[in-house]
Amino acid sequence: MTQASVPQSGGATIVVVPCYNEARRLDFAAYDAFLARSVDVSLLFVDDGSTDDTPLVIERLRQRHPRRVLTLRLGANVGKAEAVRRGMLLAIRRRANFAGYWDADLATPLDAVLRFRSVLLERPEILLVMGSRVALLGRQIRRRWRRHLLGRAFATAASFVLGLTVYDTQCGAKLFRVTPETTELFRQPFDTRWIFDVEILARMVQAKRLDAIGEAADVVYEYPLERWQDVQGSRLQPFDFLVAAMDLVAIYWRNRRGVSQIGESAQASGIEHPAPGIQHRDAA
Repeated sequence: MTQASVPQSGGATIVVVPCYNEARRLDFAAYDAFLARSVDVSLLFVDDGSTDDTPLVIERLRQRHPRRVLTLRLGANVGKAEAVRRGMLLAIRRRANFAGYWDADLATPLDAVLRFRSVLLERPEILLVMGSRVALLGRQIRRRWRRHLLGRAFATAASFVLGLTVYDTQCGAKLFRVTPETTELFRQPFDTRWIFDVEILARMVQAKRLDAIGEAADVVYEYPLERWQDVQGSRLQPFDFLVAAMDLVAIYWRNRRGVSQIGESAQASGIEHPAPGIQHRDAA
């Protein structure tokens, strides 16, 4: 059973925070400080069937910021992808102008939400701003080297599959402009467990191909983060990278089928409508 507790009014920006047994990793002070200084951003905590004290920590935050903390408690653990999807749909129903999701451990500091939103305000054609962990001079991007190497290999493969020159698909910090187009991205459950971020981008690519208006690359903005910190306690295991690779192959074949169907439909209607070619560069 799903229980939702939502204030009657909320900010124009809602950030979904999926949580599963995160009581020890939820930085209460950091959340509290952000909410105190960012009065037009609301946080929607989705408790994905936690069995520890996660609900108590969230409730403490809600009591301190009753108009700015939204909660959605799921009766059973459904996984991060579905928790994010349900949270995003609720944020959209709350009529947010901008809605996104953020890792509960705050590997990406919450202040980046405001920077992401600034991009959306300045660039009306952009539908999605996503964090990118680029280790540039003057920035504090701290990743374990093994995770970094695996991440670079995965990002290169994802770039090929999507036909997008994307540097970092898996950073858990993303903010969307709420439109009918972006709402549709979350309408159906995801087929993948760990790489639903790639699946979202794949859905955007397919939507642009169907509309034959522009490219997904024209509406996605990668924002190089100023700070990102690996936080202890990640549930991602080495075997999960194998699962992710298999999921990536499945996304590739779904995309291929989609391109083929678009071409067949255009041919049947007598309209010259070639599928756009895949552009690829080494994202490492």
